[in-house]
Amino acid sequence: MVAVAVALLSLALLGYTYVGYPILVALLAKLFPQRGLETAAAGAPYQPTVTVCVPVYNASAYVAGKVDSLLAQDYPRDKIDFLFYSDGSTDGSVDLLGGYAHRDPRVKLILGERRLGKPAALNRMRREATGDLLVLTDIRQPLCPAAVRSLVAALEDPRVGCASGNLVLSGAAGAGVYWRYESWIRRSEARFRSMVGITGPLYAMRRADLGEVPGDVILDDMWVPMRLRRQGRTILLVEAAEAYDEAFADEREFGRKVRTLAGNYQLFARMPGLLVPFVNPSWFETFSHKVMRLLCPWAIVALVLATAAGLCAPGDLGPGALWTLRALAAGQALFALMALLGARGGRLAGTARTFVVLHVAAVVGLWRFLSGSQKVTW
Repeated sequence: MVAVAVALLSLALLGYTYVGYPILVALLAKLFPQRGLETAAAGAPYQPTVTVCVPVYNASAYVAGKVDSLLAQDYPRDKIDFLFYSDGSTDGSVDLLGGYAHRDPRVKLILGERRLGKPAALNRMRREATGDLLVLTDIRQPLCPAAVRSLVAALEDPRVGCASGNLVLSGAAGAGVYWRYESWIRRSEARFRSMVGITGPLYAMRRADLGEVPGDVILDDMWVPMRLRRQGRTILLVEAAEAYDEAFADEREFGRKVRTLAGNYQLFARMPGLLVPFVNPSWFETFSHKVMRLLCPWAIVALVLATAAGLCAPGDLGPGALWTLRALAAGQALFALMALLGARGGRLAGTARTFVVLHVAAVVGLWRFLSGSQKVTW
């Protein structure tokens, strides 16, 4: 019976993490939505000065699309400028950005002599920025015209620490299906009381709130907002502020997720208070959304081993327990077959493959964190 208990407990952990918690937080958002955050003042519109900060590394293929989308922002021209930091680029990105800077004085370029990573870029841009608000965005994703205006409006209320943009992915890759599921959870968390992280390609905050980012931090999109969340500030999702990208294939998504999950381990090691109730105002969401996902790969291993052990040595298992293990084994075999087929087996099979890739990435991410081998450079 021990094998059955372990298998069912592991299945319950997986079920809560991927089904139970998303439904629960969606219900909480429906029943207890946060209220009272002002996004539009009476009288004059809220239009502080804004510096858009963009770190760049060998991104010549994306420069034109990104810069054109920034210059087309629906925000007063005299209250917005654009700061680009080249992190040791060698592919012609600097020349392209220099051309824009020559044509428009609002575009400024900072040259980093060698590649140091995103934290160094953020720290340098924070020191050089002049805007009261910072919009932090990656070079790869072009923005909708209303992105800056929408993010700024969300920061009118001083209780809001960060305003996160909305990443819209195109394409049929499994990562796109996963991101839509993840976005649903984030929307629910934001409507309930606060997100537990932000969308890294696009977010905004007050320049005074950014502070110095440690040079070896892997995930600025967790470090920056969760530091403010611990102070009781709210992290909002601004759905109208859209950034656009394509969903990665599983092979490329694997490397990105390894980095992300290694960064999660680092974050909890650096900010253990996030794991403590009453210290972290979003402890429940942090534990359910972030910590439980780090435990899920081991729950899968326990499920597989317990099922196999029970079927190989049934002992005094009753008919009900035996059939339970057989059903679990059949389900695992079907899931494994779908994951092996991947996109060749249709969207559901492609999603199963992505699920497996993400959990393997969590194990590799743990190894890279423990060994200190995860690079800060992106």
